[in-house]
Amino acid sequence: MSTIAELVIPQTAALPLRWNSGKPRVLMITSRETGRWVIPKGWLMKGKKPWETARIEACEEAGALGEVQAKPIGTYHYVKILPRGKSCQCKVFVFPLFVERLKKNWKERDERSRRWFSAKKAAKLVSEPELSALLLEIAASQGAHLIPKKLRQIS
Repeated sequence: MSTIAELVIPQTAALPLRWNSGKPRVLMITSRETGRWVIPKGWLMKGKKPWETARIEACEEAGALGEVQAKPIGTYHYVKILPRGKSCQCKVFVFPLFVERLKKNWKERDERSRRWFSAKKAAKLVSEPELSALLLEIAASQGAHLIPKKLRQIS
């Protein structure tokens, strides 16, 4: 497999969150190719801010609707496998999405599963070490540093 030389391509991701009894829960989805647990992410969209793209990806991939924060809470890197045996390094900017409701029908419903996990459990499920560390930080702090108190009450 060949890699596109020294090119790091930005992507955007939503970290769908809600709080249950004061503890953060993370909405995870399965990837289409391998079925492993991931968060909604994708390529930047022309004419959209990165946080807007994250909100769109969360809706399309997980059916999650809510308020997205315009400032990323972290980043992680991974290698994206491309057609014809190519790959590229991606840097993913993670934007918290405070889930207000889940759609019953959404664009990728037939291609993915979705499920709520504790932040600690989500950290164990993901393959990317930097994303796992971010989730463990959220678990340790109960996500208190992320959002206004009024939004932490949404469950």
